[in-house]
Amino acid sequence: MNSAEPIQHAEQALCQIFSGIDTQVKKNLRRVLTALHRHKVGVHHFAEVTGYGHGDLGRDTLDQVFAEVMGAEAAAVRVQFVSGTHAIACALFGVLRPGDEMLAVAGAPYDTLEEVIGLRGKNQGSLMEYGVRYRQLELTPEGTIDWQGLAQAVGPDTRLVHIQRSCGYSWRSSLAIADIEKIVHLVKQQNPNTVCFVDNCYGEFVEEQEPTAVGADLIAGSLIKNPGGTLAPAGGYVAGRAEWVEAASYRLTAPGIGTSGGATFNQNRLLFQGLFLAPQMVGEAMKGNHLVAHVFQQLGYAVNPLPDAPRRDVIQAIQLSSPEKIMAFCRAIQQWSPIGHTSARFLPPCPAMKANW
Repeated sequence: MNSAEPIQHAEQALCQIFSGIDTQVKKNLRRVLTALHRHKVGVHHFAEVTGYGHGDLGRDTLDQVFAEVMGAEAAAVRVQFVSGTHAIACALFGVLRPGDEMLAVAGAPYDTLEEVIGLRGKNQGSLMEYGVRYRQLELTPEGTIDWQGLAQAVGPDTRLVHIQRSCGYSWRSSLAIADIEKIVHLVKQQNPNTVCFVDNCYGEFVEEQEPTAVGADLIAGSLIKNPGGTLAPAGGYVAGRAEWVEAASYRLTAPGIGTSGGATFNQNRLLFQGLFLAPQMVGEAMKGNHLVAHVFQQLGYAVNPLPDAPRRDVIQAIQLSSPEKIMAFCRAIQQWSPIGHTSARFLPPCPAMKANW
């Protein structure tokens, strides 16, 4: 069999799914274009403001555009967020106070949040060290939300509910926007004052709405992933209700400064351009995931999500089952990458590589 035939067969089998993704990309692009037009974005918004960054018209306009795209009251898009974890931490510390309770309703969060919460590490200034209590609602054995448990889980001191949209590094289904909307509804029924926070990493532009458009109070994510459109060199964002966005920004900068400070280091153009490209880049990533899932399933590997399953984030998991196969996979990616290709020859040979090709 020609080595290209499995790819060609997969593309033919997935053509209807690819067409649906193209239609969704157009809808999401229209959402971005509408926001850019409404706020009259022009080349003058690309200029940088140095020093304290006060009065940065481009930065402030990007916040407004981003908020509209996300269906939120406000947003803070900043290169000073070093990662999605940093943006999430600022959101959590902005909302939670000593004596409050944080409840994670989609099982354990990413391991990078364990030290932020206080589940791992000591004397780092975690939430638990500041007197914030933590609980988590485990997923069902099938890896889904425990809806029955959630209907009774929120208490009077539950200040914040943490919802992780993406499966991340676990073998389970990611949450659909409809799932998040249902979670928010159940939480607000029990305690209207509980803040519903969504870790939105890997999920932006995968569907036609974001969590803030269906009731989430606050979301956070990384610009190095979906919303940066492969162009943003760094940064992250928070978006949602204005009071909570400002509260999160106090943790990024300082109380009294919030969103009004922070130089953008001449990155405004790339952030605007990345946001414009984001729907298309996410669409291409989704197509690639469907394709990879189809090909590897045909080769006998377990994949999650399945090839024809709806996408809820840009994560595609494959069980390669051995270190050798993982190394072979990485070498193959490196071999066909546009940058760093020649370095592949310096890696030690892997017997599994020849067996898998």
